[in-house]
Amino acid sequence: MSSAVRRSVPVRTFGDWNDPLPGYVEVDFVAHSGTSSSGSFVQTMVLTDIATGWTECVPVRTRESGLVIAALNQARSLFPFPLQGVDFDNDSAFMNERVVCWCRSQGLEVTRSRAYRKNDQAWVEQKNGAIVRRLVGYGRLVGAEATVVLGRLYDVVRLYGNLFQPSFKLREKTRIGARVVKRYHPPVPPIARVVAHSGVAEADKERLQAMLEREDPVMLFAGIRAAQGELGKRVDRRGLNAGTEEPLAIDLQRFTVSLETAWQAGEKRPTHRRPYRRTKPYPKRPSMLEPFEPQIRAWLEADPALSAAAVLQRLVSADPSRFTKKALRTVQMAVKAWRTEIAGQIILDGNWMKRAPVSPPAAAGGDTGHLNAPNFSNIPG
Repeated sequence: MSSAVRRSVPVRTFGDWNDPLPGYVEVDFVAHSGTSSSGSFVQTMVLTDIATGWTECVPVRTRESGLVIAALNQARSLFPFPLQGVDFDNDSAFMNERVVCWCRSQGLEVTRSRAYRKNDQAWVEQKNGAIVRRLVGYGRLVGAEATVVLGRLYDVVRLYGNLFQPSFKLREKTRIGARVVKRYHPPVPPIARVVAHSGVAEADKERLQAMLEREDPVMLFAGIRAAQGELGKRVDRRGLNAGTEEPLAIDLQRFTVSLETAWQAGEKRPTHRRPYRRTKPYPKRPSMLEPFEPQIRAWLEADPALSAAAVLQRLVSADPSRFTKKALRTVQMAVKAWRTEIAGQIILDGNWMKRAPVSPPAAAGGDTGHLNAPNFSNIPG
């Protein structure tokens, strides 16, 4: 059935938009599955307007067509102008009869991108990384509580990003031979494009102007950091034993003071990817050479030129049941490490200057192929 629905939806590529009116959006999912895509996990539905760059993010608990419709309906109420059309990818969460029929019943034009051509949805793909991945990260989010907390984050992000965060918009792209020249409009926040566009109603523009005068960018930025701290407690955890928490109170004075030094060492956000830590300690296995280490060190001190093969031969003679020729690589690495340790001690002690006299040069016609090297045989170890 999904393939039949997919064939009924026309294809729209990146070059087919032709400067549309505000209200035509690209829609995509961002999965918060962590390192494994098995099981159920939270996803973010991202909707980006082509004309203005206005972006809305809606968390969805599971990939179910009813929840997808509910998220689309919620996004329609968040946009400052009526939606005219939606452009999906070939995901089965979108390309099914229930979602497509609902969109058409609401008067939305439905199109889709080509399979395996992400550049057809370049507008929303850019927002997937610049907004969702940068703020939420790559951790795994599971459950209703994590969905609620993620929604709190997006409630603040939508205001800060659409009202105060400037972004570029492509004006034209010209190909000159094998070179592509791109020119962009001056960077402005999405609200500036909405207000300047003639296709937006005056009532919607007045409502946006009032919203812009009411919001404080520093307070919104502090709200983003507080929401990230709350969401970081849910990353890579199921949260089965944790109840719903109230939003954290924002201390604006403390936050503004922290901004003075945040640029020096960077800011570690709770939603960023955590380094891998081994949960169970494993004891180090003893080396087969450990009982014989004092004897081997004594051999090397008495004869610094002794090779690892000769050391192994002595060990085979001393304990043939433990050592065989297969242990040559183990002996080589151990001898190399011990010699490096001894050489470091010699350099730190300053004994490297005590060298034996340089051997006389080779006789004429008896070139050895290298420069005369000093004799280090008198160095202990």
